[in-house]
Amino acid sequence: MAKANSNSSLFLFVSLLLFQVLHFSSSQSFIGVNYGQVADNLPPPAATAKLLQSTSIQKLRLYGADPAIIKALANTGVGIVIGASSGDIPALASDPNAATQWINSNVLPFYPASKIILITVGNEVMISNDQNLISQLLPAMANMQNALNAASLGGKIKVSTVHAMSVLAQSDPPSSGSFIRQDTMRGILQFLKDHGSPFTINPYPFFAYQSDPRPETLAFCLFQPNAGRVDSGTGIKYMNMFDAQVDAVHSALNAMGFKDVEIVVAETGWPYRGDPNEVGPSVENAKAYNGNLIAHLRSMAGTPLMPGKSVDTYIFALYDEDLKPGPTSERSFGLFKPDLSAAYDVGISKSSQVRHNQPCHSLNHNGISFSLACFVRLQ
Repeated sequence: MAKANSNSSLFLFVSLLLFQVLHFSSSQSFIGVNYGQVADNLPPPAATAKLLQSTSIQKLRLYGADPAIIKALANTGVGIVIGASSGDIPALASDPNAATQWINSNVLPFYPASKIILITVGNEVMISNDQNLISQLLPAMANMQNALNAASLGGKIKVSTVHAMSVLAQSDPPSSGSFIRQDTMRGILQFLKDHGSPFTINPYPFFAYQSDPRPETLAFCLFQPNAGRVDSGTGIKYMNMFDAQVDAVHSALNAMGFKDVEIVVAETGWPYRGDPNEVGPSVENAKAYNGNLIAHLRSMAGTPLMPGKSVDTYIFALYDEDLKPGPTSERSFGLFKPDLSAAYDVGISKSSQVRHNQPCHSLNHNGISFSLACFVRLQ
């Protein structure tokens, strides 16, 4: 009888673990990707939609609101972020009808078949030198929100604006995080809190490494074994730059009384190619950063200040943008080539086995250890 009870208990335990693993494998909504369009060789939207469905990427960020792409993603379940450009801000701020027309043109024809989840108003406006534009940002966001409310979409689609890491006046150590332009930022943060919208930020450990190109910095930025860096304010040891940057944002939010505003990483990535004088770009480094970042997100470890959950993270980028100006690295962030083949493998294909340093789900029952997730395909 005891043996039967033990076997029943073991079966229940293993079944529960297997359920958890299958749930994990099918719910990676925290992995997104950016789709820039400064290129002349991009695949057709339908091909991109099919590509996304073959991966564990569940969210896509557009910098505009390309109707062909939004329509192609209908009924795929892929969450879509669309953007009003910084150039749209003056009209959106001064005329509520402009916001209504924007929603009428870019949201209503497609939603809910196309799963639009967030509208970003402007990109890195707060670090611009255009004081007029900065002062118009919050009114533009408010009018966009009001237009959504009028269309009965308030709460279903959020409104935010995207920030560069340099919106932080200080970020090292992470516990000292603080914002620039705090008077303006306070209004934006209150808006985000009032509407349950996320604070969206672009952390790039790649640029941190370029400014400090030591081997130990590279390992810290690539989630590779390193000595770690201790935050002198908290005593917390950070083992990677991504966590340190995200926690610096959390500290800045907390310092202003907005610690409960969700953080979303709108962009992060690593180029696989660069000019001879550029430090850091390589296939090896890009594969290590993006692959280890995805593994870190899947581990659900979170950051030291926000443990036990993964921040929604949009990797830059889905494809290269061959028409972008600047150094070669600017045109070399793509995870996929125009022919839809992978530039390098980071373990996001649904046909990939759990690998790339993925932790197995394990349990111990009566001294017997089990590891199951290693045999489950990631969805």
